[in-house]
Amino acid sequence: MSAVSSAPTATPPTTARHDGRAADELRRVRITRGWLDHAEGSVLVEFGRTRVLCAASFTEGIPRWRKGSGEGWVTAEYAMLPRSTNTRSDRESVKGRIGGRTHEISRLVGRSLRACIDPKALGENTIVLDCDVLQADGGTRTAAITGAYVALADAIGWARGKGLLKPRVEPLAGSVAAVSVGVVNGVPVLDLDYVEDVKAGTDMNVVVTGDGRFVEVQGTAERGAFDRAELDRLLDLAVGGCRELARHQHDALAADLPARS
Repeated sequence: MSAVSSAPTATPPTTARHDGRAADELRRVRITRGWLDHAEGSVLVEFGRTRVLCAASFTEGIPRWRKGSGEGWVTAEYAMLPRSTNTRSDRESVKGRIGGRTHEISRLVGRSLRACIDPKALGENTIVLDCDVLQADGGTRTAAITGAYVALADAIGWARGKGLLKPRVEPLAGSVAAVSVGVVNGVPVLDLDYVEDVKAGTDMNVVVTGDGRFVEVQGTAERGAFDRAELDRLLDLAVGGCRELARHQHDALAADLPARS
C-alpha cells in the first residue's frame, strides 16, 4: 500500500481545544492508496480517528437516461458500518430502507466529485465511489469527499492504462476536498471532531476545488444565528483547510502505487 501521512500542523495554539490543536489546525491526516486489491481505485482516508474506506469502480457504459450524450457519469454511495460509532446500529439494508442522512451524504459526495470531472473527456463510462465509514469521530462526509477524489483519480489512471479512455484526454478537470468548520465555545475552529461537533454553536461543511472555488457550503446555526463576519471567518478557515488537504491529496497521488497482484 502507498501511504502519505502528516503530523498535526505546528501552528502555536490560538485557543484551547480539548485535543490541543490550534483553531486553524487540521487533525492528523493520512491517505493510504491501494487499500483494496480489486477496486480500480481505493483509499483509506483518516481524519484523526475518523476512518473512511473509499472504493472507485470503473465500468463501461452509462445510465439509460444518459445514453447517446457522449458524456460519462460519476456517482457515489455512502454508508456507515454498524460499529463505526460507540454503539451498534442496524445496517440500513436490513432495515429495508435507506435513511435520509445517507441519501443526502451520498448525493453530496457525488455532486462534489462531478465538480472536478470533464464528462465529455470521460466518455460514456461510469465511475461509482463507495464510501464506507469504518470509524466515526466527526467529519465523515468531508473525509469521504477528500478520500474519494484520490480513489477517483486512481480509477481514471487505471482506465487510461487499459485503453478505455480516448487518447490525449484528461477527465480530471481539477481536484476537490472538503472540511468542517464551526463555532465552539464562541471561537471559529477548523475540522471538528465528535466532541466539538456536538457542542458547536454553528456547524458547517464546506467543499472547495483545488483552485479555491466553492462547490457546496452547508451551514447551520445550532445555538443562535451567526453574522456575516463570523461566516467570512468560517469560510476563510475552510478554504485554508481545504488548501492543506489538497496538498495531502497531491502528495498521495505523487507516491508510487503498489503493483496489483
